[in-house]
Amino acid sequence: MSSRVPDVTCDVAIAGGGPAGNAAAITLRHHGASVLVVDPGRMPRWKPGESLAPAARALLARLGVLERISAGPHTPCLGNQSAWGRNTLAESDFLFSRYGAGWHLDRVLFDRTLTDAARRAGARELTGRVGAARRVCGQWELAVGARTIRARYLLDATGAAARLARHAGATVTRTDRLVAVAALLPSGASNREVPRTSLVESAALGWWYTAPLSAGASVVMAMTDADLVARHALHTPEHWWKHLMATTHVRGRVRRVVPLQGGLRVVRAATSCTHPAAGPGWAAIGDAATTSDPIAARGILTALATGITAADAVHADAAGSSGALEAYAERIVSTHQEYLHARRICYGSEKRWDTPFWNRRR
Repeated sequence: MSSRVPDVTCDVAIAGGGPAGNAAAITLRHHGASVLVVDPGRMPRWKPGESLAPAARALLARLGVLERISAGPHTPCLGNQSAWGRNTLAESDFLFSRYGAGWHLDRVLFDRTLTDAARRAGARELTGRVGAARRVCGQWELAVGARTIRARYLLDATGAAARLARHAGATVTRTDRLVAVAALLPSGASNREVPRTSLVESAALGWWYTAPLSAGASVVMAMTDADLVARHALHTPEHWWKHLMATTHVRGRVRRVVPLQGGLRVVRAATSCTHPAAGPGWAAIGDAATTSDPIAARGILTALATGITAADAVHADAAGSSGALEAYAERIVSTHQEYLHARRICYGSEKRWDTPFWNRRR
């Protein structure tokens, strides 16, 4: 990429417009920075549903979107149920927490809400993909199609591949091959009076998750390793339903839908961490910084938190605090290590299954 007069200049370029990228954009705009969000603009018809913990309320309030998220149509998550390490259900109730209820999200709508908020905050948008990036005289020069972007800082929100962070010299460490095989069941496919809680149930091949969504729909996911999906043909509706019907509790929340509308989606859910997660003039955020097992239920919470925290670090660095980005990178490492410790304890508490999935996690 040859250096030339840029088509666009800004203080911060953000590659990726997901929750992390938009949280960073909103925060940086509040700090007064000029921001350009570069995103491919591809929006799927649906994303596997995710629960958003009550602790996210403080982050959503800072981003100015709490009222919009609370207004719906996201459904309240009143707690969690789990059959883990035993056949009976254990329950935790959010209503007695300091924050109150969480949410079962319509992910497409949630992402769109954050995109709209970034736009209203004054972030500029460019549809495309950062194809090349290099440092020129202390700034970033980025190629987006035929355009050249010049920015003082670059935030990588490209997802678990951390493509731009790796280009800057970082490495990505992955510790498993977990995937989700997910289905969106339409209205009428759920039994009546389904509790407004997430439900997790362990099984020989891994574990199952289900949660009610808006308009009576529900999401159901089988969590297992990529090679086990192929070995047991779990990517086919017939075998997916067979294993679902072998559960004790999850099957009680759904009615079989034939044919399975929308098919099955296989989504990467592996654990990874980027080292370092920041350097001179750049930082990785969201999944580009750290990803966690969905059992931790912290994916979107982490995306919002890293987007906000990295934006604050960029603002501090620009103001002369030379250790701000390094401190952010260290925080990513320590947070990820704490998560790994908690994950070992969680999987170690399930001793009923002598199968490849569980043995790998012991």
